[in-house]
Amino acid sequence: MKYKFVSENLKYDGSQLRSLFGYLDHGILGDSFISFIGPCDIPFTNMVDGEDFLAHSEIRGGLMLHFIIEEFGKNIELAVTRQRLLACLVKEALENLHPNKKFSREGDDIFVDGGKLSISIATVSPVSALIHFAMNITNEGTPVKTSCLRDLNLEGREVSERVSTAYLREREGIMQATQKVHWVK
Repeated sequence: MKYKFVSENLKYDGSQLRSLFGYLDHGILGDSFISFIGPCDIPFTNMVDGEDFLAHSEIRGGLMLHFIIEEFGKNIELAVTRQRLLACLVKEALENLHPNKKFSREGDDIFVDGGKLSISIATVSPVSALIHFAMNITNEGTPVKTSCLRDLNLEGREVSERVSTAYLREREGIMQATQKVHWVK
């Protein structure tokens, strides 16, 4: 898996959650972890979460840190499992940066100080599993009570580097664990 932080400000509208985003838009062939900063505004035509679609939930934020992960040949159950792993790694990284703050995780969402810090969805394409995970950098433009990285005095790129390093290390460890055991009779 390869990681890339895109330094230009990009707006996330849901259309980026598609197979080959890392390759066609950012030159990364194969499994990828792409990160960027930008606003978020997902129109209903691009909404992947059926629950949010049925509830007519608005998903937007003025400035967010986005992760788009693509892993080839994986199914939806593994995609959701990896999404939950990512949420755990994000929470762990934030707790290490702010040991006196109380962070909580509900499924794939992270909360701090009573506000929702993150959004996330996992899905599949015919060739890959896809995850979008984003954290508010500011609380501007959000339709619900949120918390944000600025309130924690954290920079998006710093958080991106910590989380991507942890995710890639965990993924490599998982692969090594599958390759060091023999089968049982």
